[in-house]
Amino acid sequence: MDYFPVSLRLRGRHVLLVGGGSVGVRKARLMARAGAQLTVVAPDIVSELELALEEWGGTWRRKRYETADLEGQKLVIAATPDRELNQSIFEEADARNIPVNVVDDPALCTFIVPSIVDRNPITIAINSGGSSPVLARNVRTQIETLVPQGYGRLARWAGQMRERVKAAIGDESGRRHFWEALLGGAIAEQVMAGDEAGATQTLETALASGRPATGEVFLIGAGPGDPDLMTFKALRLLQRADVILYDRLVNPAIVDMARKDAERFYVGKQRDEHAVPQDRINQWLLELAQQGQCVARLKGGDPFIFGRGGEEIALLAEHQVPFQVVPAVTAASAAAAYGGIPLTHRDHAQSVRFITGHTKNGELSLDWQSMQSPAETLVFYMGLVGLPIICRELQAHGRDADTPCALVEKASTPEQRVLTGTLATMASVVEREQPKAPTLIIVGSVAGLHQSLGWFRPRG
Repeated sequence: MDYFPVSLRLRGRHVLLVGGGSVGVRKARLMARAGAQLTVVAPDIVSELELALEEWGGTWRRKRYETADLEGQKLVIAATPDRELNQSIFEEADARNIPVNVVDDPALCTFIVPSIVDRNPITIAINSGGSSPVLARNVRTQIETLVPQGYGRLARWAGQMRERVKAAIGDESGRRHFWEALLGGAIAEQVMAGDEAGATQTLETALASGRPATGEVFLIGAGPGDPDLMTFKALRLLQRADVILYDRLVNPAIVDMARKDAERFYVGKQRDEHAVPQDRINQWLLELAQQGQCVARLKGGDPFIFGRGGEEIALLAEHQVPFQVVPAVTAASAAAAYGGIPLTHRDHAQSVRFITGHTKNGELSLDWQSMQSPAETLVFYMGLVGLPIICRELQAHGRDADTPCALVEKASTPEQRVLTGTLATMASVVEREQPKAPTLIIVGSVAGLHQSLGWFRPRG
């Protein structure tokens, strides 16, 4: 190794920063976050640094650097544009065994300031020895996506529980296995979700039984189809699951993101054809969790928007089985964004309404009269079969026949198509083009913006 990584405790210790430019601001911010007593030496400093020192309680010595400025300092950072001055600062600090860093000059450094992933008290530092700071930042960005923000809260809570676990489990190896299971299970998720009191109670139950409770259900929104629209949390929980139950509208590429050894079960539904009845899905989730499994229930779109998510967790709540709901980009947002159709717009629509367009016995019973405002965008889910009824009834109850309409097919995927027309013409457009589910229908003047704002054209 060119550099040996260490973590310095700077809280309450004196740190010297020579230089008052924008580079100095970045270093000063890091030192302040570590609790250092910061002194800046520079004839002039940028206003951002001056304001920051007022906020953090640091000191500005308005003068040029002198050797005497090193007195009492535990760390030195030189951030001046004068390499000769930086050389002097390095030599004088190094001679006094004070760690010194000259910004952007690895040859004049006894330590490197790394890129940092901060989940205090968990910190991860990445450095390239000064050879490629940009690459180090890229690595940090990748790690940021993998390490949940809640890890800091989890680390603090675990620290508070150490003595309690030690008192209950005397064997060191047993404690280690207990913590390994606990920190990868439902209790850890409770803490990261902010329910520390609930996690502590669950911990006490686990200690009484001699093992952590691991059974849990993750109700995960898989979004509209594009895997890149999955949230960090959705991906993290999906990769923790032992069992995956997924719907028809979930992109297979998303299912493939799960652990390779996770069991996968298709429970999808399409019109008039259910692979597994809803009641059986609800019961299955309960049974798997009670067996101690971590279960990911993957649903297309958002589970709480026409996704029956509330039904699926009701039985879990009744039996006090831990669960989490992970929201996602719902079909309306995805279809609108990828279709270049803003659902609200100052000049077109001041509100938006989500409506189920699912027909029953060939009929669609809705409050059509309440949907007549030209300043409101209407979004119909599951409305492909009922589209002729939608267009007919909206006109019959007063909506202008020339109201723009758009049908977005397979939004956000390489197969996306956007069909446009009006209430008067849309049924014939759909009959001619024969789109396939999943589709979403948008009614309102905003639909007319597709031609000018549509940016996603996967079919060229």
